[in-house]
Amino acid sequence: MSLGSLKNAVVQAATRGVTEARARIFGHVLNPIGQRSPHKILRKKLIGDKVAQWYPHDIKKDDPLVMAREEQERLSKLEMLKRRGKGPPKKGQGKRASKRK
Repeated sequence: MSLGSLKNAVVQAATRGVTEARARIFGHVLNPIGQRSPHKILRKKLIGDKVAQWYPHDIKKDDPLVMAREEQERLSKLEMLKRRGKGPPKKGQGKRASKRK
């Protein structure tokens, strides 16, 4: 009986050693207990740069004239809303502040 268990222990040790060596040589991740691992996802090539290159560069952010015109449109719209009484409340006079009193 002990000869059989000794033989099994030697075979398991040799198999484990071969498996570890194979993982080291081929760059595999050794997972002997079969626990879930994010390695499969993490080893994939990241695609963020490729996705960013697909979309054209937004020239509106670089051109100061366009930015100034958009800011002027925003301010004029805000002024129109304030004249109608629909603008944002002054600091400390909003809905939440009125509930505290």
